[in-house]
Amino acid sequence: MEDRAPLEHINDLMSEEHALLERAPSGGLTNADHARLKELEVELDQCWDLLRQRRARRDAGQDPSNATVRPGGVVEGYQQ
Repeated sequence: MEDRAPLEHINDLMSEEHALLERAPSGGLTNADHARLKELEVELDQCWDLLRQRRARRDAGQDPSNATVRPGGVVEGYQQ
């Protein structure tokens, strides 16, 4: 997997997130919208984490394809 694939997925998720947020001022968000926003947040964090792992492995001379998607509970617990 090249880094392009995770980046494209990140862009798709961000587009969906922005589309939901743009609806918020006009009609508000439904409970389903709020739930989807939370899912998007977790999935985006997982994608960014995977991308960071891949880059770190590449920089360390390791195979970036050995990077794995960590569970949402793990990446959500990281401190920024």
